[in-house]
Formats: sequence, C-alpha cells, structure tokens
Amino acid sequence: MSGARAGATKPRQVRGFVLFKWAIYSLLAANVALYAASGTSTETVDTAAWVLLLLLFEWETGDWRLPFWSRPLVRLLRALAGLAVVWACIDYGLDGERLDFANACTWLAVVLALELELRIPTGRAYLHRMRRALAWCLYVALAAFALAWWFQAAAGVDEAWLDAWDASLWLAAFVAIELNVFGLAGPTVVGAAAFQRGGAEPS
Repeated sequence: MSGARAGATKPRQVRGFVLFKWAIYSLLAANVALYAASGTSTETVDTAAWVLLLLLFEWETGDWRLPFWSRPLVRLLRALAGLAVVWACIDYGLDGERLDFANACTWLAVVLALELELRIPTGRAYLHRMRRALAWCLYVALAAFALAWWFQAAAGVDEAWLDAWDASLWLAAFVAIELNVFGLAGPTVVGAAAFQRGGAEPS
C-alpha cells in the first residue's frame, strides 16, 4: 500500500469485529457436522472444502507469520479444497439441483473477485471500485438464494432449513471480509496483505 513502510505499526482490528468473525467461522465449521448428519455427501464435501479455503485465506492474508515449510502445504491444501469445490459445483449441475448450482457458481465468482482485490495494483482505484461493485451484486444474488431456501424451509421442504442457515452464515462471513476490504473494521484479512505488499514482506 502506498506510504506503508517496513517497521510501520499496523493498527489492530476492532475487538468486537474479531469476535464476531471467529464466531461465524466456528458456526461454519459446525455446519460440516450438520451436513454430515443431515445432508448429502456432495454438500458435506462442499461445505468442508469451503471452510478449509476460508481458514487458509485467513491464515495466508491475516497477521500471521507462516513458517517457510508450511507454504507448500498451504498451497496443496488450497488446491485440493479448490478441486473439491469445483467438483461439488459440477455435481450439483449434473444432479439438476439448480439452486445449489447457481449458488455454488456465484460463490466461485465471489472468490475470484476477492482474488482480484489482492492482485490489482493499489494505484488502480477505478478497477478496485469496479471489483467492489461486482462483488456487492454477487452478494445480492447470494442473499436472494438464501431467501429462496428460507421460503422453502417455511413451506416444509425437507432439509431446506439447513441450506438456508448455511447460506446465511456464509453470506455473513464474506460480508465481514468485504468490510475488511473497505477498511470499515480496522485492518483486514485482505488489508493485511495489501500492507505487506507495499511495506515489510514477511520473512
């Protein structure tokens, strides 16, 4: 980030925000067990892979110092989880589960948008604005999917409540990350990476 220097002191995240974020992460991890007990095998693998990707994203871009030996392991885990997510998305499509398929495709687009935030040079402000506008459009679509599942759950559709709950939690988790991107919650998951790129690179 422009103006950041090696040795600069990074501000701390708002404590309440950190507690909220990790509470959401914990509930998402618990959802893996819920899907294992009540969902399909595809949903279980899909949810577990997304939780792993989220935690790896937090570890790689947060204020953590990664041991050198851990980096190949992190890349391997990310690749395996990414393959699992894509496999689940394809499986939803092949099984004709249109809502699950649309939801999975939209989440893949959200991750791509977040990756762009990390890759776009900080000086390209207009590209960051475009990326954020696209991301919020994707979140609106995801909110619509969550509402659709809540309506199904209210209508008595089997297991729709679990999809509705899971979709709502994931939306909260990624909106929290976006708040970090906008700098509304102190230094961020993403903002920390921007700081490192422009200032002191971790050894």
